[in-house]
Amino acid sequence: VQLVESGGGLVQPGGSLRLSCAASGFTISRYAMSWYRQAPGKERELVAFIPSRGGTTNYADSVKGRFTISRDNAKNTVYLQMNSLRPEDTAVYYCNTIGVWGQGTQVTVST
Repeated sequence: VQLVESGGGLVQPGGSLRLSCAASGFTISRYAMSWYRQAPGKERELVAFIPSRGGTTNYADSVKGRFTISRDNAKNTVYLQMNSLRPEDTAVYYCNTIGVWGQGTQVTVST
């Protein structure tokens, strides 16, 4: 059972990135999926949540209207589209479900 994040990098303020979380060893269609982030010196926080089937996605107030979580069950992958990025979005972003964590992908927003 494994989650592997990718798509992080360095981007200027106002830019966009799309993170991917590829699952192996289990089928994500059965599970709700989440993205978390952890900035230096801060606790890990929930960024976005998507239910297993339909339902309403949820977002941290700080990213509402800028980030979108989605899933492609056929590809066993979850995505996080991040637009209008700000320096305060700088963090390591993690994918999570049923107690499984990926290794994280670094997102740095800076000039």
